[in-house]
Amino acid sequence: MIDAERLVLHGSFTSSSSYKPMLFLALSGLPFSFRTVNLKNGVQKQPAHLALNRYGQVPVLQHRGLTLVMSNTILDYLARATGRFEAASEQDKWHAREWLSWENDAITNVARVRHFARFRPDVDPMIVNYFRPSAEAALDTIDRSLEGRQWLVGESCTIADIGCWGRMVFMAEGGLSLDNRPNARAWRDRLMAMPGFALPYDLIPKKDTEIAGRS
Repeated sequence: MIDAERLVLHGSFTSSSSYKPMLFLALSGLPFSFRTVNLKNGVQKQPAHLALNRYGQVPVLQHRGLTLVMSNTILDYLARATGRFEAASEQDKWHAREWLSWENDAITNVARVRHFARFRPDVDPMIVNYFRPSAEAALDTIDRSLEGRQWLVGESCTIADIGCWGRMVFMAEGGLSLDNRPNARAWRDRLMAMPGFALPYDLIPKKDTEIAGRS
């Protein structure tokens, strides 16, 4: 019998989109089930997965009879459903979701640079170079926005921080860094110091796994 209260996350260890909700759950210490989707083998395009995610992508979250796709929609849901990493005020709750919308438009360029640099070395370098200035500009925006602040919204970590960092996490694989962005670097270090934090290759399993959570 399926436990409707059990969080079930479908994703891939190479996917920053999977990492975002995975990091939320890890930082929350919540128990959940992980179901791996092998992107290299094209599992995401097979009928069984398409029945869950019509876009043929990861992640997918199943909970309480709902099936949700798109990483930032999942972060929004998790914050509402669990009360974790939700901003304190109504205004800040909307600010956090504005950051997620901006991330999907701007920091996605970091993921594009990484994708072409790591997974498509056969393509014309001009493609990577086309996305690189926008990726650098997104990282600069994060750095500026954190000047004099510890977190992007309010006084504690929210889904804005998890969503933005989660997309940036593979930046080194695209030749991007925070070396000259001290505010963003300190923010990253604060995230990394939180209980439950891990980087994607350490955090996301390569096979189906039951995560016990922390008491």
